[in-house]
Amino acid sequence: MTTLCASTNATAHGLREIQHVQPADSSHFQTTNFDSEVRLGFAHRVRFTRDAFDPANPALREVFAGDRDIATRRAVAFIDAGLMQATDAEIAERLRAAFVAGGRAMPQLVEIVAVPGGESAKENHEIPDIVLQLVNHHRICRKSFVIAIGGGAMLDAVGYGAAISHRGVRLVRMPSTVLAQDDAAMGVKNGINRFGKKNFVGAFAVPYAVLCDERLLETLPDAVYRAGFSEAVKIALLKDPAFFECLERDAARIAARDGAAANPAIRRSAELHLRHIVDGGDPFEANEARPLDFGHWAAHRLESMSAFKVSHGDAVALGLLLDCRYSNLKGWLSDADHARIRAVIAALGLPMRHPLFADHAALLAGADEFREHLGGKLTVTMLRGVGQGFEVHELDHALVRQAALELA
Repeated sequence: MTTLCASTNATAHGLREIQHVQPADSSHFQTTNFDSEVRLGFAHRVRFTRDAFDPANPALREVFAGDRDIATRRAVAFIDAGLMQATDAEIAERLRAAFVAGGRAMPQLVEIVAVPGGESAKENHEIPDIVLQLVNHHRICRKSFVIAIGGGAMLDAVGYGAAISHRGVRLVRMPSTVLAQDDAAMGVKNGINRFGKKNFVGAFAVPYAVLCDERLLETLPDAVYRAGFSEAVKIALLKDPAFFECLERDAARIAARDGAAANPAIRRSAELHLRHIVDGGDPFEANEARPLDFGHWAAHRLESMSAFKVSHGDAVALGLLLDCRYSNLKGWLSDADHARIRAVIAALGLPMRHPLFADHAALLAGADEFREHLGGKLTVTMLRGVGQGFEVHELDHALVRQAALELA
């Protein structure tokens, strides 16, 4: 028999005490409980603009406008080496000039450093260590800034370094890829890979600000540009049938890099990701359900199976194809909706098959890794229709193999 202790009123700090259960026959033990629910409030500032480094554009200055002591702060900037090369280092000069023009409305920019981009940025502790060294060297305090300009993997690695410096230095993200602007930079996760596993080491930390500059996307190779739209397809399938219809209508124009079609799609995808993170009730992923990881259990596994030669965006497209076909084989997703999804992914110029799907055993091992990453039972999102995701807690391995074989 147990006795339920009644919850108390709110504490002096506004925290609600959590109810606890005490065995009725344990009265001879002297235990005092102070269990309380910790509630934290964060501002998640996201801005979209063009030509963020133009001195006439106020967007960069406005990122720092909420800090009355901004003139006393310092900043160290990290730029994706691929972006640096694509702009012939012009981006570093433009960044430096923007800070000079901003004067006392901006922190003091003390150093600009180029670091590797792409998934290799997350394959060891090199970038987080560089961040730690420079935060220490330049005496960057917790209210000063680390600025990260680059693709999603580089943002993850630099962000992890910022998150563990002084238990959290202010991070400003400036994503330079479609994938980072329409998804990765909206999140509150930072991390690197270990043991061949995606994001095995990391930390949750809300960025101080995210500033997306559509001009930065012009530096991308076509394949990298298109790959980012797999996340837009994912979020449309989960959250917004009308957005999916827009992607259906505009897929060819998006693949051809028509900004009039592509830029609104990037912004809508970013907004939907942000709204889920902010309003979904689980920004730090304490629960097992992670709907934004639709298609990702296989995507992460394909990345590691390929030694990260398959990009995250391409892997997500392949993972979506697998889970949508699985949903179709299970009778949840209609043939018509399945065909629509395949047509959109194809029209966006994303990969439709990969030989690694033939290694069923290695692929299915990814489901168990995913369960470990969730911290409990396996929870995978599947589809009943466009905009109709739902959760399952087990996979029919025979049907996974059938779907994978069709995509190999």
